Amino acid sequence: MTGRTPSATVTGPSVGPADIALAQSVMQQVARRVVGQEYMVERLLISLLTGGHVLLEGVPGLAKTLAVRTLAETIHTTFARIQFTPDLLPADVIGTQVYDQSNGQFSVKRGPIFANIVLADEINRAPAKVQAALLEAMQEKQVTIGGTTYPLDEPFLVLATQNPIEQEGTYPLPEAQVDRFMMKLRVGYPTRDEEKEIMRRMSGGATIPVDRVASPAAILEARHRISELYMDDRIVDYIVEIVHVTRTPADAGLQDLAPLIEFGASPRATIALAQASRAHAFLRGRNFVTPDDVKAVAPDVLRHRVLTSFEAEAEAVSSDRIVQRILGAIESP
Repeated sequence: MTGRTPSATVTGPSVGPADIALAQSVMQQVARRVVGQEYMVERLLISLLTGGHVLLEGVPGLAKTLAVRTLAETIHTTFARIQFTPDLLPADVIGTQVYDQSNGQFSVKRGPIFANIVLADEINRAPAKVQAALLEAMQEKQVTIGGTTYPLDEPFLVLATQNPIEQEGTYPLPEAQVDRFMMKLRVGYPTRDEEKEIMRRMSGGATIPVDRVASPAAILEARHRISELYMDDRIVDYIVEIVHVTRTPADAGLQDLAPLIEFGASPRATIALAQASRAHAFLRGRNFVTPDDVKAVAPDVLRHRVLTSFEAEAEAVSSDRIVQRILGAIESP
C-alpha cells in the first residue's frame, strides 16, 4: 500500500463538508490571535477531536497559553486555567468538602478541574500529591472528593505547558503521568515575518475577539466519526511495528539504538498513534488513514514515551532522533 487506499475498499463513516468546515472554522478563529504556530494549533485540534491530553514544551512567550485559551473560546464550553506552583494543594485543583454551620453538613466545592478544557500552566511546578490528583482526572475522567467519585463532563481535555529551561522550583513529571499525554509538542520560535505580524497585532494591547464556532455536541460527534475512520490492516501492522521497534530496535536492524533506549513505548502509545493518525486524516478530508498520517504524528506521540539511557544523554542523542531513525528504518506499507 503506497499513498491512497482504493475507495472501493473503504468502509465506515465518510468525512463530509461539515466536518472540514468545523475544523477550518476553529483554526481560522485561533489564527486571529496566534500568528504562525500552525503546527501547534493543528495538533491541539487533533487532541480536541480525539480527547487526548497534550503537553506543550517551549520557552516563555511563544503563545502556548494564548493558543490554548483561544481554542477554548472558539467552543461553547467551559474553560479553566490553573497556575501550578510548589505550594499548590490537591484541593486547589479538584475541590474539597466545605462544612456548612447552618445545617451541620458538608457540601462539595468543585475545583477548576471540572471545566471541559483545563489549561495546566507550568505543570512541572506542582508537587507529587497534586500530580497524583491530576492523574486520576486525566486517565479516568473522574475525581474523588471525600470518598465520593464525581465524573467529569465531556468533552474533557487537559492541555499542559512546561518551561524546559528553568529548573528551580520544579518537579519532574512522573513517567506514569507523562504517558497519559497523547502528544508532547515542542514549540519553537516564530519566523521574522511572523514576529513582525505579532508585533503589529499585539502592540496596541487590545484584545482580539474570536467567535464561538463549535459546540460540545459537534466535537463529540466528530470524535465518534474519527474513531470509526477506516484503517487498513497493513496500517495497523505498521503502527504496531513502529511501537514494537522502540522496545527492540534490533528487530529493524538498529542494533546501535539498543543501548540508547532505557524503555520503549507502551501499548498506550499504539492506541494514541492510531487515534492521532485517524484525526490527522480527518483534518485533511479523508475517510481513511495513510502511512503519511502515521509518520506525521508519530514524533509527537512517541518523543515522551521513548526513555533514553544515560549513554544516550552522554552522546547527546535525543528521543526525537531515535524516533526518526526508527521511522526511517521501517518500510511503509
